[in-house]
Amino acid sequence: RTRRYMLSVLSRRINPLVAAPSKAAHRASSLRRTLRSPQRRRAIHASAMTEQKFKEVREILGAPPRHWVGNGFHVFPVFHNKAFTKELSPWLMFDYAAPKEFKPSYERRGVGQHPHRGFETITIAWQGEVEHGDSVGNRDVIGPGDVQWMTAARGIIHEEFHSTDFQQTGGVFEMAQLWLNLPKKHKMKKPRYQPILAKDIPVIPLKCANEEDREKLTGENTIRVIAGDEATYGCKAPADTHSPVELLDIRIANSKVPFDVPIPEGHNTIVFVRRGEITVGEKDKKVEQQGVALMHLGGDTLRLTATQKNTEVLLLAGEPIDEPIAARGPFVMNTHEEILQANKDFMNGKMGR
Repeated sequence: RTRRYMLSVLSRRINPLVAAPSKAAHRASSLRRTLRSPQRRRAIHASAMTEQKFKEVREILGAPPRHWVGNGFHVFPVFHNKAFTKELSPWLMFDYAAPKEFKPSYERRGVGQHPHRGFETITIAWQGEVEHGDSVGNRDVIGPGDVQWMTAARGIIHEEFHSTDFQQTGGVFEMAQLWLNLPKKHKMKKPRYQPILAKDIPVIPLKCANEEDREKLTGENTIRVIAGDEATYGCKAPADTHSPVELLDIRIANSKVPFDVPIPEGHNTIVFVRRGEITVGEKDKKVEQQGVALMHLGGDTLRLTATQKNTEVLLLAGEPIDEPIAARGPFVMNTHEEILQANKDFMNGKMGR
């Protein structure tokens, strides 16, 4: 009965089994095939030697209404109704808990034990502390700047709460949880947990679009490279990923100074404004706080300009996974039959070992 209840609760926070591919998804699939052809790759390489090609905005989404996940996470469902569609692949879902004051309490705040299969969950803490525990023996607490990267793969049962210390002292809490798809060949591998501490995340400077703006810079204009290719960013990111992925935590101290961020051609790119306001692309499309810009696949450079000082942005990107998506409750597989099997395995106590 408890298992059925947890599956019912989790099912209410996401979309039905599979959304019909949108026109944008069809266009993206066509562009991916073009970009993967040997002739196109050679053309891209030759062009990159001479000029930058900027990623431009495909769509801008405003801040959606918030809802509670459990009793500890008051979140914006950033992807709206585009969650669990190929349009944002390899990313599946994005919940953002904006800064919120919690009073001291004896009650545990968060989400109790629940299963996952077929994807990864990534939790980033900016303020407060998140405590994680799972069925394969991992137990950890992450604090400001830390990341936990959990690969559910063939199946895991876990729980997430405010840490005991934070629960008792109270304070401001801010975090995000991302769901990242796994390619079919990795969906039934052994679960894994990667604790990534803030001190282990490399920080690189943002590159000014105009060299003369360098003299104007004050404060922190940086990228924390949580995931990304060493050849692209000049540093080794701590996250070990199953497909090419970028996860960048960006801070922009100076307003009205354009910066260029490298993103591989053909990667889906999602730009979320945690704090402040930006314009994005050469056409300077405005994205407000808690808004998100979805970029076209073409181009290898993202231009960002903060219109407010001390703006903070989370950038998600990655090579699309060109496979069917079947999503139901806490499971993300490739077919409806695999979802039914995941439910059976969980109900029969075969998941999370």
